[in-house]
Amino acid sequence: MSTELTMPKLGEVMEEGTVASWKVQQGQAVEEGDIVLEIEMDKAVAEVEAPASGVVTQILVPEGETVPINTPLAVIA
Repeated sequence: MSTELTMPKLGEVMEEGTVASWKVQQGQAVEEGDIVLEIEMDKAVAEVEAPASGVVTQILVPEGETVPINTPLAVIA
């Protein structure tokens, strides 16, 4: 079973975020709650946790790219 990691909505007015840096690589195992990336939004940087345990099978959005909330960022299987 796969789990999509999506761009979270971290504030009432947040409509998009930028992938600042990935803390994991494709093929890397993660545990639920591990920090997997940092996102930038309106003058702030936030850490995003893995929503499930497994292996990061795909990173869909590269560092530096800005996407709307709920956009799939990675797949954990």
